[in-house]
Amino acid sequence: MMEPKHYVAIVDDDASVRKALARLVSVFSYRVQTFASVREFLESLKVEAPACLIVDLQMEETTGLELQQYLQNIGSRIPTIVLPAHAEPGMQGRCADAGAVAFLVKPVAKDQLLEAIEAATSGRR
Repeated sequence: MMEPKHYVAIVDDDASVRKALARLVSVFSYRVQTFASVREFLESLKVEAPACLIVDLQMEETTGLELQQYLQNIGSRIPTIVLPAHAEPGMQGRCADAGAVAFLVKPVAKDQLLEAIEAATSGRR
């Protein structure tokens, strides 16, 4: 049995999206933990920071961009993949400015997501 690769965190307020992404990411031998809210994810950082974060852009509580900016402000450099339901004009650039390593619109192709995770966890951009 192959040992899991890096820990990937998924933050999305849609349970079906969390489940589908977790299943997909775990198939690639990454250790996955999902969070229904930014608050849950931030609490988990007290225990362990992920090697990569996959975050929805629009959530009820806050946006993925706001989470990125918060992490940047506290000095956290978790490579982040932003996964919006649709691309709003200028949002990809704003997310990149906040440190996103990838901006992939749902539904994302599994190869495209794997490539982004591998780049994020290996330090490549």
